[in-house]
Amino acid sequence: MSHYRRVKLSGGCYFFTVNLMDRRAKTLTDNIDLLRDAYGNMHRKHPFHCDAIVILPDHLHAVWTLPAGDCDHSKCWQMFKAGFSRHLPPAPSRSHSKRKKREKGIWQRRFWEHLIRDDDDYRFHLQYCRDNPVKHGLVDVARDWPYSSFYLRECVEGLQRVERVG
Repeated sequence: MSHYRRVKLSGGCYFFTVNLMDRRAKTLTDNIDLLRDAYGNMHRKHPFHCDAIVILPDHLHAVWTLPAGDCDHSKCWQMFKAGFSRHLPPAPSRSHSKRKKREKGIWQRRFWEHLIRDDDDYRFHLQYCRDNPVKHGLVDVARDWPYSSFYLRECVEGLQRVERVG
C-alpha cells in the first residue's frame, strides 16, 4: 500500500484540487445538487472555513482553513467523495482493482493539496479558484460562473447594494 506524504498542519490553510476519473465528464455540474448535499453533510460532521471553492464539470478547487486542533483534511475528502458517489451509478469503464475495492470509479483516488505559505500564496490561490472557469473557457467573466463561491459573493454583494439604494 502506498503512503503519500501529506503536510498536516493543525489549523492550516490549504488549496486542494479533486478530479474525476473521466476528465471529459460533466458529472459534477450535471449533479450539482447531489454534490452540494455531499459537501454539506461532510462539512456538518467536520467543520472548517471554506475560503473559496469552484466546481467545474470534471474537477473542483477549494481553499480551506482548518480549525485549531484539526489536520485531517483527507478524511473530509474521503467522506465527501463517498457521499457524492453513493448516489451515482458506477462508471462503465472502472478497472478490475476499483471493482474489487467496491469503488465506483467516479473519482481519481487521490487529491492534490498545497499548504498555503503566506498572504501572497493565499491571494494567488483565491484568484486561481476565481479565474479557473475562464481559463477552461466556460465563461468569459469569472463572476458569471454559477458554481463558485465568488458567484455567491457577487450575488450577495449585489443584493446588499440594491437594498442600500432601495
